[in-house]
Amino acid sequence: MSVYPVGVSDASCATPGCWCRDRVARYPSDLTDAQWQLLRPEAKRVMAELRQAVGRPMVHDLRAVLDAVFYVVRNGVEWRALPVDFPPWEAVYAFFQRWSQRGLPERLVDRLRHRLRVRARRDAQPSAVVVDSQSVKAADTVGAGSRGFDSGKKINGRKRHIAVDVEGFLLAVVVTAANIGDRLGAKLLVIALLNVCTRLKVIWADSGYDGAPLTRWIHSVAGATLRIIKRTEQHTFRVVPRRWVVERSFGWLLRYRRLVRDYERRTEHHEAMVYWATVLLMTRRLARHRTDPPIVQRWGQPRPVASRPDPTPPA
Repeated sequence: MSVYPVGVSDASCATPGCWCRDRVARYPSDLTDAQWQLLRPEAKRVMAELRQAVGRPMVHDLRAVLDAVFYVVRNGVEWRALPVDFPPWEAVYAFFQRWSQRGLPERLVDRLRHRLRVRARRDAQPSAVVVDSQSVKAADTVGAGSRGFDSGKKINGRKRHIAVDVEGFLLAVVVTAANIGDRLGAKLLVIALLNVCTRLKVIWADSGYDGAPLTRWIHSVAGATLRIIKRTEQHTFRVVPRRWVVERSFGWLLRYRRLVRDYERRTEHHEAMVYWATVLLMTRRLARHRTDPPIVQRWGQPRPVASRPDPTPPA
């Protein structure tokens, strides 16, 4: 059980009754010391880039505030239900709202994805992406103006359109009403993709994105080729090439209860929740890879798989 080091705290907590400086990490969503060592410099760099914006400076410990945000994303509780060992929920929500508007989670995702791709021996910037959409039910806190009915999935709520690279790492997300079609959502997603991906060449999608007008639009705007991967067999489970990558990414996101159902009043807050869940996912993967033994690969030889110790104790 890790304890926040008092002398290395990022900021002093000035709120009476807040013990975030010497808080003990006790929840599954809390960052471990190894994960914090990876995320802290990235968060510091991004926050330093965004300090031009006006506003009251944060007086709470950065790690405690991030743990509180991850607690909400992972467990799906409302902001007012945060445990008392976190900073006040008003301060945590203000951090979430302010830094999400300034693009902190998106920039963190970009930096962490670059590190993961380089570790996987790929270019930092992907040239091929996979897109898909997912409809989720909306709670009563979602207004009628930003929700709709998906007649195909029979879901009244919102639809999140995501783009991932070939490793399944998130590139961009756009949240719309559930009645927005995939082709229109793809145009919004491609516009968001152009801000993070400068060498886009191929976009893989399912048959819901098929059509000559969308193909021509993507080629003229992004200079990329839209390739449709159709299912060969109906009503039969079959792993479809390329498409399974984005489906697995949706499965990763559904591990976070705040994303199983949409409770956000604003669509940009739901997009921020997706980014914060991805930040936690990528940080844990990087921390796990740091403890793995180094893998040496020579040209012309297959990449060896790192062996793991047998968990069964000797007889």
